[in-house]
Amino acid sequence: RALHGAPVIELSGDQDFQLFLQRNLEFTRKIRGDVAALQRVVCDTLQLCKEEELVLVRQDLNIAQAPLEQCHKRTFQAETCFSQIRAGLRIYHGSLATIQALLPGHTRMVETLQLDMANLSSNIQQQMEDLGLATVTYPTENQDPLPTFSSNFHHQVGGFFILANFQRFLETAYRALRHLTSLCPT
Repeated sequence: RALHGAPVIELSGDQDFQLFLQRNLEFTRKIRGDVAALQRVVCDTLQLCKEEELVLVRQDLNIAQAPLEQCHKRTFQAETCFSQIRAGLRIYHGSLATIQALLPGHTRMVETLQLDMANLSSNIQQQMEDLGLATVTYPTENQDPLPTFSSNFHHQVGGFFILANFQRFLETAYRALRHLTSLCPT
């Protein structure tokens, strides 16, 4: 989906904001690569590689995609988009416990990804505060219950779809940050 919107006057030409966008575009790209690496591990280890083969099982699992509709509306606003990115990062941060349980040999990889996600969320919150945008701070403990699965196979497929959804979420977040760089040229 294409992102539409007009430049936010307060952000135009702000060097610190441009630096924030560039750094966090790279950070988001790194996180996307780490999620892709975990997806390869799931494919190699659990033989779950193709989403279209698992569509019927997905319907039973009720694995939701974190919303990011505010990041690709015609009435794009940085404040609401940033808030949705932060909320989604929090959701996926907690959901990665499912992946950690599936792949105990890759705990370090999952923990690094969770740390990077927390840092990205913190960067966005700090930038929002610096710009005088409204922020919401979430408690550090995970308030969202982890999905429950009726079988080991459902647990594996659930982990597959958590990563697939997270990858799509990150792609949208990346496009939103890239869109802001084009709105606020230096």
